[in-house]
Amino acid sequence: MKMLPVVPAHQLASISDEQRWLIDPLWAEQAVGVIGGEPKSHKSFLALDMAVAVASGAPCLGRFEVRSPGRVLLYAAEDAATTVRERLEGISRAAGCELESLDIQVITVPSLRLDLPDDRHKLTATIAQLRPRLLILDPFVRLHRCRENESAEVAPLLAYLRELQREFAVAVTVVHHARKGADKARAGQALRGSSEFHAWGDSNLYLRRRKERLMLTIEHRAAAALADLGVALTEGPGLALRVQELPASTEPASGSTAIASLPDKIEASLSRAQRPLRFAELRQACRIRAASLGSALDELGRQGRLKRTPHGYQLVQP
Repeated sequence: MKMLPVVPAHQLASISDEQRWLIDPLWAEQAVGVIGGEPKSHKSFLALDMAVAVASGAPCLGRFEVRSPGRVLLYAAEDAATTVRERLEGISRAAGCELESLDIQVITVPSLRLDLPDDRHKLTATIAQLRPRLLILDPFVRLHRCRENESAEVAPLLAYLRELQREFAVAVTVVHHARKGADKARAGQALRGSSEFHAWGDSNLYLRRRKERLMLTIEHRAAAALADLGVALTEGPGLALRVQELPASTEPASGSTAIASLPDKIEASLSRAQRPLRFAELRQACRIRAASLGSALDELGRQGRLKRTPHGYQLVQP
């Protein structure tokens, strides 16, 4: 009987930090996963912000770096085409780009069902032709007629999406509803339906309201998660979801670095490196939460002491 192929562990493929992230550190490269949350928690705005970021190379949520921009394929089942365009135009303006310049391809069929072989074949053919870096399906409930509580019915649909990811090296983001009244549950356990959803995801994002704040929880299979972030829809050049700073009382009380001391640490880290550093590298060097680092970088940029380049952040020479 023919044995299965094997390889010594030390010969397994490895990846660099540059290859690890599609959106650093929100979504891993070629990851499948869920954007989850209760109704009206702006899940679709987050998905569209990811679409604009990946297509343009602009930071997602105004903060998180896109490593390798590329084409996005989007299916928005619940919103009218005019609504999708209006939202994408606003998010694009907020990102400093024009929608017309972005390679975001929108599937326009009225119905797409992953439980029907013909629809799966058409979606596979579309991905094979367009080769997107990111596929967004919003929401999962409109993609089938299965019983979501039944693992045996949900698992084959998620397995199909995993097959797409592996065959075409595409990241897959599925928008999915959380159970009502599940705000006290662990984020992944609050998702509606089978536990298969939580188990399936390589990168998962959850939006939940805590009192008056909308919080974003980030979860990865193979990387450390960030602390929860406050986010909100903000008016500016366009309506877009952006990270909002938490009150000072929510910062770590001990073993952390105060925001006021961060500019000096950032400048020292960049000076030692003598090259541009990416957000994740600076966060590691400064040992600080992402929200605090983002605030300090924004302030240094406003002061003209630092600039962001395609290769990372670097000091402005006097």
